[in-house]
Amino acid sequence: MSADPTTIPAELGDTFRDAFGREPSGVWSAPGRVNLIGEHTDYNRGLCLPMAIPRRTWVAAARREDRRMRILSRQVPGERTIALDGLLEGNRGGWAAYAVGVLWALEQAGHEVRGLDVVVDGRVPLGSGLSSSAALECAVAVAAVDLFALEGLDGDDGRRRLAGVCVRAENDVAGAPTGGMDQSAALLARADEALLLDFDGDRPPVHVPFDLAAHDLALLVMNTRAEHSLDDGQYGNRREECLAAVAELGLGSLRELRPPDLERVLPRLSSEVLRRRVRHVVTEVDRVTRTVAALESDGFAALTALFDASHASMRDDFEISCAELDTAVDTARARGALAARMTGGGFGGSAIAIVRTDLLDEVSEAVAAAFSDCGLREPELFPVTADGSARQER
Repeated sequence: MSADPTTIPAELGDTFRDAFGREPSGVWSAPGRVNLIGEHTDYNRGLCLPMAIPRRTWVAAARREDRRMRILSRQVPGERTIALDGLLEGNRGGWAAYAVGVLWALEQAGHEVRGLDVVVDGRVPLGSGLSSSAALECAVAVAAVDLFALEGLDGDDGRRRLAGVCVRAENDVAGAPTGGMDQSAALLARADEALLLDFDGDRPPVHVPFDLAAHDLALLVMNTRAEHSLDDGQYGNRREECLAAVAELGLGSLRELRPPDLERVLPRLSSEVLRRRVRHVVTEVDRVTRTVAALESDGFAALTALFDASHASMRDDFEISCAELDTAVDTARARGALAARMTGGGFGGSAIAIVRTDLLDEVSEAVAAAFSDCGLREPELFPVTADGSARQER
């Protein structure tokens, strides 16, 4: 497979013709994402600040007249055929559940759909914490909107509704209890901007300038290759702990608390674990607010303390880091990165670092050497820019 993304649409067309004996109706793509700050805050009605990245998932698709999805991936052997009828009781297709679940969720939202033939080319690294699952969902979603001429799902408001459809697909069909950040980023992001998402009510996103190159900075993704999964129970456990804390405190959500409230409310919780979880969420939402203020004023130096505090909170209070993530973050900071932290759901996946462009190679080499010295699997290291949202490619 070519590493050149400009050749992917043509390659997908060839694979589609070989597999299904007809032409695809088009090719669509959706980006992966990194979250600059605001981890495990979305399902707590908090704030987060993701951005789309140029690593994308691509789909070639054509509509069917029956109610089945035939789907294959250029990365995973084997073709799957999955029926929409009885989906929750029958075959969900493994990884393909993220795709067929979108059609099911569109129907649940009142849209008329039928089956699809789909070929997937996923260039968002699997298990990297860069949201390969949401990229697949959103690529299929924008393809379905076009192929079935679905109304009310275009423009910013329509894309927000479409993100909700994709969240339902992931929650109810794929079985991963995500909160909506990933799908919103994939469907609403803009190039050279981060996306401030507020999950307290139906608030529109705010686009925040994030053109690091204009400041001789780069964003380095450090995929630790310590594979993480959102449906392995650990992510869900953290969500349940937050809900338990909300119930004990008699709140609607943890968003109702501010850092000055912690001294008063933490002693009311029944365990030290719940106290740590609440402290992370409340302080992390505050860090998102301060990060946005720093970016809007070009105050990049303020990100050092904010990213340091965020990573420490995820490591110590939310307990979602691991040796690989800590090694990447600590090494990048020691070798001159302005700021570094883990990103995504945790328990593996990726970390990010904001690095002066003239130090990019030095920091990357140091992180790779540190992994080797610790006997860890070789990381995948690559710089990214803030990319645009899901779109039709041809």
